Amino acid sequence: MSPENPEPAKLGLREKKKMKTRRTLQQQGMRLFREYGYAATTIEQIAEASEISPSTFFRYFPTKEALVLEDNDDELLIESFRKQPAGISLIQAFRAAAKEGFAGMTREEQTSLAERMALTMSVPELRAASLIHMNDTLLLIAELAADRLDRPRDDFEVMMFAGTIMGAMMAVQLHCFEHPDEDFTAVTDRALALYEKGVPLGTAGL
Repeated sequence: MSPENPEPAKLGLREKKKMKTRRTLQQQGMRLFREYGYAATTIEQIAEASEISPSTFFRYFPTKEALVLEDNDDELLIESFRKQPAGISLIQAFRAAAKEGFAGMTREEQTSLAERMALTMSVPELRAASLIHMNDTLLLIAELAADRLDRPRDDFEVMMFAGTIMGAMMAVQLHCFEHPDEDFTAVTDRALALYEKGVPLGTAGL
């Protein structure tokens, strides 16, 4: 491993425990949402089912919406994106990073992601909250792209790239919500492959 791409540090016991608690909260929350509906489920119920106090809940998720919208995907994306070789384009690096990130997810994590996305698309307050979350993700992508290009984060082309990626992901989420039998990972790669070609809409073969 080169100095530019050091091996990621192994998680300590405290970090592993925090990740386990976050996973438990999401699992119990999604179970309660299925049983009682999103609106009728309270943070207190989720905390009780997870065997923690409501105050401890807020150490992991600031709101009930965050329980659905947040996960460890950003960390996986960052780690994978920064490992991509310098000789490939931004979109190629992001596509490769997305592939690696999804490949590192367990079947349970993939199922949870699909279920949470479907819930987000079907609950108005979650869809509204997801726009703020997407804006934060856009800024994260812009920061990663800027670092790779050695440009400022607010560079116009950097922000356009980040916005393009987020537009693709919004389209992927909507497509998968309307076509639940399709695989989110495969559709994401299909979308990024299209961007890699320059989105040649209306040309032969597309």
